[in-house]
Amino acid sequence: MNKTIRRTSVFVLLLVFALLIRATWVQYYDGKALADDKYNRRNVIQTYAEPLGNIIVAGRSVTGSARTKSGDLAYKRTYKDGALYAAVTGYASQAYAPTQLEGIYQDLLNGTDNRLKTVMDTVTGKRAEPGDVVTTIDPAVQKAAYEALGAKKGAAVAIDPKTGKILAVVSTPSYDPTSLTDANTAGPAWKKLNADPDKPLTNRALRQPLPPGSTFKLVVAAAALEDGLYSSVDQHTDSPDPYTLPGTTRELSNENPNAPCENASIRTALEYSCNNVFARMAVQLGQDKVRAMAEKFGFNDDAQDVPVRAYTSVYPTGMNESSTALTGIGQFDVTATPLQMAMVSAAIANGGKLVSPHMVAQITDGGGDVLKNYDDSAGTKEIVSSSTAEQLQSAMQTVVEKGTGTNARISGVTVGGKTGTAQHGENNSQTPYAWFTSYGKAGGKEVAVAVVVEQSNAARSEVSGNGLAAPVAKAMMKAALD
Repeated sequence: MNKTIRRTSVFVLLLVFALLIRATWVQYYDGKALADDKYNRRNVIQTYAEPLGNIIVAGRSVTGSARTKSGDLAYKRTYKDGALYAAVTGYASQAYAPTQLEGIYQDLLNGTDNRLKTVMDTVTGKRAEPGDVVTTIDPAVQKAAYEALGAKKGAAVAIDPKTGKILAVVSTPSYDPTSLTDANTAGPAWKKLNADPDKPLTNRALRQPLPPGSTFKLVVAAAALEDGLYSSVDQHTDSPDPYTLPGTTRELSNENPNAPCENASIRTALEYSCNNVFARMAVQLGQDKVRAMAEKFGFNDDAQDVPVRAYTSVYPTGMNESSTALTGIGQFDVTATPLQMAMVSAAIANGGKLVSPHMVAQITDGGGDVLKNYDDSAGTKEIVSSSTAEQLQSAMQTVVEKGTGTNARISGVTVGGKTGTAQHGENNSQTPYAWFTSYGKAGGKEVAVAVVVEQSNAARSEVSGNGLAAPVAKAMMKAALD
């Protein structure tokens, strides 16, 4: 063999090796990336080749699957009472990425989760029978919140303080997830929902933090008692009325100019929602101590999963004393979700201990066997001492019995609460947000609730936590405690 033929043979052999290496790379590396690509039509076809697993509420499936009439997608997702549970389920769409529980447990619900595979499934490569997601949602509490909010723009969350189970997650206005499930009709529905100025696709209960207003005074009061600034909710405070914000000439006013807010005790200050007391208290404590207490309750936690990732509720940093004072009344750059404010009431109601909130009790395989029990793994941490919790419970009861939260009173039920009316817009130019957070106890049962109403048909002068949000909380507590 002459030199030219030999060199050509070596070159051709190298090309063959290169092709083999490339083919192996594509099959075992690029192949997985291509298979997992969201634009790979085969994935969608496989997902909807069989009925999906279901999301369960109180033993009843609130989801389903229906046979399609044409096309290469054999099934589509369906929903029962879709608008009622949209903030819990989210949607599974042939056209768009799944959201909420549908997104988090996508692999479980479509049968591709490795935990579902039997030995035979592994051998044959067959997709396993899909699993189910069992929620902690109480349908009575969910319905009570949804109906009480009605046409209002707002949100509500209810938690069992003893167990951390989330009993209700409601966001209004809502939408029917069924409108987004079919690839042939999802496009127009998607455009309409996204063009709606009321943003029905936004989960306001978990993912829209807003200024919490006076409901945040509970956090400041907790910090003051735990720090020893005041030894009791009935001790008089050092709180001039009017109170001039430090470094400014601005006097901070109270909603009720005739309220006994000068040097008022924490109990009286919560009862009348005295701004001067809690603004002054925040300055006395300093922003670091207030922030530390807020963070114990869950503020500034950017990984708050229930298991849906909640947006971070924020207590700010780097403030002067004037801004610190405003944070004491839940203004300046303080923001909170309804979930966060429900957690505050839950910890207070539970003797100062916060059980990790969660809205999934367990996930199961196709045969109903439990793959993971979230109720068993819910952690507990002490937020405040039992003494502080008892004092705050007592003060919150005063708010409902004879203070700003009387619309939450329920016969035969021990109810404690706190109202809030948070400024909205520059110089409070827009309709304020109405808040209410509370707890109820009766017959060995407990529930903690938070409600925010962003917008309603009420006149601006009628917007208040007691007027708009407390009746929603009352309906939810009654449903939970019946």
